[in-house]
Amino acid sequence: MATEYGQGYGLESVPGLTGDTGARRHRLPAGLRAPFEARSWREFGYVLLSLPIGILLFTYAVTMTSLGAGLLVTFLGVPVLAAALAGCRGFGAMERARARALLGLRVSDPDPLRLKKQGAMGWIGAVLKSGTSWRSLLYAVLQFPWSVFSFVVAVNVWAVGWAMLTYPLWFWVFPMYAGQDGLQLYGDETHRIYLDNPFEITVTALVGLLFTLATPWIVRALTTVDRLMVHGLLGPSRLATRVVELESDRGVVVDTAAADLRRIERDLHDGAQARLVNLAMDLGLAKEKLREDPRAAAVMVADAHGEVKTALQELRDLARGIHPAVLTDRGLDAALSAVASRCTVPVRVEVDLAERPASAIEGIAYFTVSELLQNISKHARATSAAVEVWRVENRLMLQVVDNGVGGAAASAGSGLAGLAERLDAVDGILVVDSPAGGPTRVTAELPWRNEPVAG
Repeated sequence: MATEYGQGYGLESVPGLTGDTGARRHRLPAGLRAPFEARSWREFGYVLLSLPIGILLFTYAVTMTSLGAGLLVTFLGVPVLAAALAGCRGFGAMERARARALLGLRVSDPDPLRLKKQGAMGWIGAVLKSGTSWRSLLYAVLQFPWSVFSFVVAVNVWAVGWAMLTYPLWFWVFPMYAGQDGLQLYGDETHRIYLDNPFEITVTALVGLLFTLATPWIVRALTTVDRLMVHGLLGPSRLATRVVELESDRGVVVDTAAADLRRIERDLHDGAQARLVNLAMDLGLAKEKLREDPRAAAVMVADAHGEVKTALQELRDLARGIHPAVLTDRGLDAALSAVASRCTVPVRVEVDLAERPASAIEGIAYFTVSELLQNISKHARATSAAVEVWRVENRLMLQVVDNGVGGAAASAGSGLAGLAERLDAVDGILVVDSPAGGPTRVTAELPWRNEPVAG
């Protein structure tokens, strides 16, 4: 794999040295600019829309569900209940779109209905058996009381904040049209307090400023609950998400195995097989010249002997690339030490394992370290490297460090990205820390599995 270590010399790989810093710098702190940001107004708009939508969803869900439940004594109750759930699924799709547009929340669509048989009865059965349908119904019921609460809180805080903040601009309305000195703060039969002098007006505006600055964060806290509800009730279930991940991982494993088979076939065809064909031809020519020119035949046999040695070495390397015998016989410590000895830079190897993991995990760990050491040999320009392997509870940890030029990244299409996909296929993790100028630290984490006992 060709990981682009050399790109570490370019300024484009060093954060902060180019115009793209990942986030635009602001002169005002977040607390002061929040009331004027588009995100705050979108979230406030989401809360305002939630009340009428919540009334619609709650009315539909309760009415249709009650109607379907009441008609269950007849045959009509089942299709009515299925229609209620189907409508809730449709409203769920609308809510996911609204959350995506106003809250920036991207929730994957749940699994579609799986019809075991065609026709109306098959559709009704699929709707009633779908967990997504019942979660959508639960969302329609729960969203209404929460939308009432969030609407009341958000509107009151927003209105009070802006009204008090702008009080110096409109306090003259009271003496001119209401017949009182200002906004009444307190009053009883004998005593009344008005906000009418400059000090009180200024304090009122300052309190309004505090409310105004706090309103976006209060609304954001309210919409956090909406995000959780949309994500938890309207998105795919954990089981469905896990199934999708496993299907994706299986595809990666199949593609990796197919790529390895193609690599082995190519190496055999272009390497050892070609040498053996040339060897057969050379031995045939040597056999023909054996009587006519024994000296020339001896030279040809000597050349053929050299070809045999080269072919045997290529076959050994190929076998070692498939699964080294030292890994099977002696474990990771000896196998990684053998790989380190072939690296172009000195490598320190430390393996701290009280027992051996399952052979599949052991093989993945070996090839991960092998690929990383090959990258160091080809691209890192390092003078030393280190490999550490240890166990933390039920995880196998690998770490490869070098003092090279850095700049390595697990970007799309790079060797490290392919390595990360292989690890992800077995619930592993690959973390790359490689600033420009080095050092590079690659940490891999694999699940620990013991070798199954035969019989």
